[in-house]
Amino acid sequence: MQMLKRFLQCVREYKTSTILTLIFIVGESVIECLIPFITSDLIDTIQAGAELSSILKTGLILVGLALLSLACGTIAGFTCAKASAGFAKNLRRDLFHRIQDFSFENIDKFSSSSLVTRMTTDVMNVRMSYMMLIRIAVRAPLMLIFSVIMAFIMGGSLALSFVVVIPFLVCGLLFVARNAMPAFRRVFKKYDRLNESIEENVRAMRVVKGFAREDYEKKKFGDAAEDIRGDFTRAERLVALNSPLMQFCVYFNMIFVLSVGAYLVVQSGGSVVGVGDITAMLTYGMQILMQLMMLSMIYVTLTMSGESMKRILEVLEEKSTLANPENPITEVADGSVDFNGVSFKYSAKAKKYALADVDLHVKSGMTVGIIGGTGSGKSSFVQLIPRLYDVTEGSVQVGGVDVRDYDIEGLRSSVAMVLQKNLLFSGTIKENLRWGNENATDEEIKDACVLAQADEFIRSFPDGYDTYIEQGGTNVSGGQKQRLCIARALLKKPKILILDDSTSAVDMKTDALIRAGFKKYIPETTKIIIAQRIASVQDADMIIVLDNGKVSAVGTHEELLKSSEIYREVYEQQTNGGADHE
Repeated sequence: MQMLKRFLQCVREYKTSTILTLIFIVGESVIECLIPFITSDLIDTIQAGAELSSILKTGLILVGLALLSLACGTIAGFTCAKASAGFAKNLRRDLFHRIQDFSFENIDKFSSSSLVTRMTTDVMNVRMSYMMLIRIAVRAPLMLIFSVIMAFIMGGSLALSFVVVIPFLVCGLLFVARNAMPAFRRVFKKYDRLNESIEENVRAMRVVKGFAREDYEKKKFGDAAEDIRGDFTRAERLVALNSPLMQFCVYFNMIFVLSVGAYLVVQSGGSVVGVGDITAMLTYGMQILMQLMMLSMIYVTLTMSGESMKRILEVLEEKSTLANPENPITEVADGSVDFNGVSFKYSAKAKKYALADVDLHVKSGMTVGIIGGTGSGKSSFVQLIPRLYDVTEGSVQVGGVDVRDYDIEGLRSSVAMVLQKNLLFSGTIKENLRWGNENATDEEIKDACVLAQADEFIRSFPDGYDTYIEQGGTNVSGGQKQRLCIARALLKKPKILILDDSTSAVDMKTDALIRAGFKKYIPETTKIIIAQRIASVQDADMIIVLDNGKVSAVGTHEELLKSSEIYREVYEQQTNGGADHE
């Protein structure tokens, strides 16, 4: 009930459409059940030699009822489509909004491919169930009950056929549904694997082609698709039994009613059962069996969507591990950063700390360089500043205030990050840059691009700043993408600017020009630069050397050359034929 209550909250503005669907479905069901009764009476009247005017009158009533039933069914179809589509829209919206509130820790819990499956395939399954619930699940029981009652009233002993047919059909349908369901349940989890294969292949297309691994990826995708096909085939084979089972029951009922009914008509001369009653019995029998089939379809669909509902509910009920305090601080005073006894690990279950016993103090406006090998904790270090994760022990302060005391949006508005993996969205260059400041003027955009050394290559494009960027920025180079991302971050006018190895794809001259521009044009902004090459940080006011999650050394370039063996070793490698030496 809690699950249903949560999903019904997504109906919202489509309550009227839902209620109208129920009303018109009830009207359609009642009319359809009345038509055989009136038809039976008409046949008996004709058999008794009624006048043409009486026949026409009854015929017109039947036509009117048929048209009214058609109108009710048509209107119900429109309102049902509107209600179910609106329900699915609201459900997707709630899912998307919930995901937007997730911390990185929450997102780590669900794979991106699984989230995509939940917002597409799972939502579609739940939508189908909702549509069936407000339409078929109302219509089928009503018509079933009414048809059974009318069959016994009009057919008498003929209705005994249903005592045999109905239990047989119900048992058969339940057998099919129960055995098909496990296969359907397995399929949903396997969709995650299939989507993951597609997502990884598309994102890493250059790597796949670079290592000539197309055949391997094809096989991996083929295995996932074959796994799903196998489960679906087994389930569909069982579900396919519904049709012959239904046909058997229909023909059995038809033969029984016609043979026994004809015998009773002949024997009683129509006093016990008339020709009209037999016609009505055949119609009601078909309705009863069809409604049982509809109910079996509802059972199958609801069982299938039950797994989808659970998966969707997992996301909707997931609480963000990051939340605003009761009275959050909205303004960041300055760009000072203090790490006070900070230790951090990504999960409570993790055995190893990504950062351990970090004590650092950065004054506002300083340029700070961070050097360290792979896995030393550089990215973990900077992600604690805008509170993408919370510290496990200790505290991180920005502007003299613990980041946990800030309004999250207010804090992140004052911190701009240019990540190691740069991402641009489909749209023009201007539209991408305005992610940093949606109200930025053309002049402000140009100034930011000049500072990021991006203006020159942008103007070389035929459409300049109106050049369209393909999804993921595939039509610009890695270095151009990095400079556009830096310009986008600068438009935020942040108090703290974090560059997570964000100039690795530009040449050393351009890198130097960008850093010189920072020093000249944004002196009050705290600049934190993670880099692999010493040249990118050697002019920094403070350089932090991280090793295995701990601060190994802190100082200026000259100080570290004397005091830090790690720093000196990296410097000598790079200035004596290293990877960045040209």
